[in-house]
Amino acid sequence: MADPANKRPPTAQAFALAELRRMIIAGELEPGQPLRQDALADRLGVSRVPLREAFKILEGEGQIVYEPHRGFKVARLSLEDLLEVYRIRQLLETEAAHAAAERADESVLPAMKDAAREVERAADAADILAMTEANRRFHFVLLSGAGMPRLERLIQVLWDATDTYRFIYYGVPANRQRVEEEHNLIIDAFADRDAERLVKYLNEHRDHAVDALRTFLNRP
Repeated sequence: MADPANKRPPTAQAFALAELRRMIIAGELEPGQPLRQDALADRLGVSRVPLREAFKILEGEGQIVYEPHRGFKVARLSLEDLLEVYRIRQLLETEAAHAAAERADESVLPAMKDAAREVERAADAADILAMTEANRRFHFVLLSGAGMPRLERLIQVLWDATDTYRFIYYGVPANRQRVEEEHNLIIDAFADRDAERLVKYLNEHRDHAVDALRTFLNRP
């Protein structure tokens, strides 16, 4: 079993979902790889029922796809998919950033700084999975400051669909350094409650990732 029992989520479905996400993000399950339910159920120590429920969620997020008569497999990486998701994120996160700059309470800034330090520690250790998780915390601390839970849930779905791309981006040392620098700019803009600068830096942050991944995904 992949995780110690004391770290397991409260239900078998939640555990299966978390582990499948981790395996996809970390490349243990590769793009295009068939998902054998019996083998995965044995590996995770769960029955097929919670595994199938986890499959439904991942299929809805675009992480896996179903082919008639063949079953589920890991979705292949796609530049078109990435561009669509990041465009929708830009629209939603712009709204969230304006709201957060206006109404977030004083706890958000120190929480962002703590998460940014976690990102830096993971980047220094080249622990890409830990960096991916800490980066998520950094951004969602900010997004939660908007006080718009429905909007936050929509953005969460988009993030879940592209963690694999993010994992690839962080594999390059120069990109890890750039992320740290951009996080500091985002923190400074939020500290000043300057919504326009905050949106500008968030847009640049996404654009740099897309540009790097475009090169990767366009390789033969």
